[in-house]
Amino acid sequence: MVNAGDMNGSGNLMDFLDEPFPDVGTYEDFHTIDWLREKSRDTDRHRKITSKSKESIWEFIKSLLDAWSGWVVMLLIGLLAGTLAGVIDLAVDWMTDLKEGVCLSAFWYSHEQCCWTSNETTFDDRDKCPQWQKWSELLVSQSEGASAYILNYFLYIMWALCFAFLAVSLVRVFAPYACGSGIPEIKTILSGFIIRGYLGKWTLLIKTVTLVLVVSSGLSLGKEGPLVHVACCCGNFFSSLFSKYSKNEGKRREVLSAAAAAGVSVAFGAPIGGVLFSLEEVSYYFPLKTLWRSFFAALVAAFTLRSINPFGNSRLVLFYVEYHTPWYMAELFPFILLGVFGGLWGTLFIRCNIAWCRRRKTTRLGKYPVLEVIVITAITAIIAYPNPYTRRSTSELISELFNDCGALESSQLCDYINDPNMTRPVDDIPDRPAGPGVYSAMWQLALALVFKIVITIFTFGMKIPSGLFIPSMAVGAMAGRMVGIGVEQLAYHHHDWIIFRNWCRPGADCVTPGLYAMVGAAACLGGVTRMTVSLVVIMFELTGGLEYIVPLMAAAVTSKWVADAFGKEGIYEAHIHLNGYPFLDVKDEFTHRTLATDVMRPRRGEAPLSVLTQDSMTVEDVETLIKETDYNGFPVVVSKDSERLIGFAQRRELILAIKNARQRQDGVVSNSIVYFTEDPPELPPNSPHPLKLRRILNLSPFTVTDHTPMETVVDIFRKLGLRQCLVTHSGRLLGIITKKDVLRHMAQMANQDPESIMFN
Repeated sequence: MVNAGDMNGSGNLMDFLDEPFPDVGTYEDFHTIDWLREKSRDTDRHRKITSKSKESIWEFIKSLLDAWSGWVVMLLIGLLAGTLAGVIDLAVDWMTDLKEGVCLSAFWYSHEQCCWTSNETTFDDRDKCPQWQKWSELLVSQSEGASAYILNYFLYIMWALCFAFLAVSLVRVFAPYACGSGIPEIKTILSGFIIRGYLGKWTLLIKTVTLVLVVSSGLSLGKEGPLVHVACCCGNFFSSLFSKYSKNEGKRREVLSAAAAAGVSVAFGAPIGGVLFSLEEVSYYFPLKTLWRSFFAALVAAFTLRSINPFGNSRLVLFYVEYHTPWYMAELFPFILLGVFGGLWGTLFIRCNIAWCRRRKTTRLGKYPVLEVIVITAITAIIAYPNPYTRRSTSELISELFNDCGALESSQLCDYINDPNMTRPVDDIPDRPAGPGVYSAMWQLALALVFKIVITIFTFGMKIPSGLFIPSMAVGAMAGRMVGIGVEQLAYHHHDWIIFRNWCRPGADCVTPGLYAMVGAAACLGGVTRMTVSLVVIMFELTGGLEYIVPLMAAAVTSKWVADAFGKEGIYEAHIHLNGYPFLDVKDEFTHRTLATDVMRPRRGEAPLSVLTQDSMTVEDVETLIKETDYNGFPVVVSKDSERLIGFAQRRELILAIKNARQRQDGVVSNSIVYFTEDPPELPPNSPHPLKLRRILNLSPFTVTDHTPMETVVDIFRKLGLRQCLVTHSGRLLGIITKKDVLRHMAQMANQDPESIMFN
């Protein structure tokens, strides 16, 4: 590009574009980033900083600040994610209890906090204290009887509807991207796709507020998945404060990978599980440096949450348990059965939920998101209230199902018939026959299980923040607890059977039903998400049960095998495909024997490839080509006759460069020649100034020959994160393959609709 008065056109384009003019190197919405280019730009930036650091003390200090900026961003993400998670936990606790009553001494106290502060609470009636009043006691001064029950029932439904309506309205009006789990979109963004606004400040604010509302409303959803989205919003916000990350989309994604780890760390109180979750489930590009930084961010986030102590038990999670009985080899059989159940539940859930979400997208149902949320909330509240296991929050339910029955437990699940002559330590109570409370609880759990299985299918995917971890764990925990009680009673009544004889003597504490609930929870979560390593680590960090790793591993692997037998996709991959995001899953295998020439465009019978020539097109020709096509870039060739490839020019950068030149340079007009060579072409006298665009030309575009197997091309796209790849034959340009073409071809080979890939 020429400077004013520079007749040879040998000026430097970047002189213009370094000034505060529209961004070069940025991408448009719903486009894919070029990983190789971002990597190259970061290397150039780093080289420049290193060479400058030797010039002066100030430049050396700036280079140190640049090196430390990554750790500072991680520290800030951890602090904010931990703080937000603590605030969400406290708010959910209070608002969930608000549906049933209010604390008179301090209305901002939850039921538990209210009774902690009371001096009149007895151990036997620790849930009852004068300061905490149900709505019926407060409004009509009755705590028992039909009228009190109906009033409490009615107000429970009204509060639930109020919370849900407020949540869906806030999402609809202020931040449409705040709905859903967020993990499918985070996976797509981390693979290099741009979704502007998805990680914005409004999304962060609205998602945090509405997450409290929807979890408090009693809907069958969790806050754990959305917390990953919240943490990634924090990561996006802090990375925009540092030019190292704000100007490089590849580096920004390294920060977002670490933020995802911090999100899981505070969601489950599992810092190591969070790092592994980011590595196994979410991230696309995860270098060793990102692993260390993820570890640091997860540590800071967990430490912050521990400082807030939202559950008042000095733990990071609500359902921390410790078991006192080892597991036995014979128990592996029921553990594996729970793994099979988890795999089958995962398959059923994914198929039914995707079918329902597709129906929502393709029918009039999708036009009424507020009505849908209100109807599902009303159905959930009406059915949930009569059953004590569905009325309480799902986290409390899981906590009770995981618990071991000690001497101090007052739960119905611990209503065993005690031997009056028993003189055992409190933490080693032998297996006992089940009392009427246990049988009653089994019926209620069975009904709650059926209800949870059905209602979760319709709840996940609505236009509100909705996580899937907790409902999946609840389904597994209920099934596991029932199996555990069954095995426990079988061992008690038939301890002389050969399978029990060796390890379960009369009067011994053999079977822990809570452990079965934990294994069932892991199996169902694994069946839905297809996690394995990170799932097991999260579960043992949750429960502190290091010696129960083998049962958890057996259940997780079994559930994955069973679920994979019916389909390889987890719930997040299924939603990615449903929404048509251009995501090349590393786990998918491509085994078809097609070649690059079968996939490239143009095909036979199509218009020839749109190209730029190195020194024979005018500014008007280039602008016409840009206007008449919607391609993201154009190959540059020597001439249209030879078609020898020179490089590749991005559409956005061509537009910016020409716009810049017209505004800032004299002599650049519509019939100015555009050239991409080092030296300007020979022009007749009195010709207008030529326009040099060599600086925006990628001189090393990735190319393959026409006979390259598509298996190799797919692998290249996955591992290098390419946007497009040029196809040549003996150096002559034949066509182009874009990421979208690869995805279309893979869909076609899998007998799916290739047009389901919606975005560029």
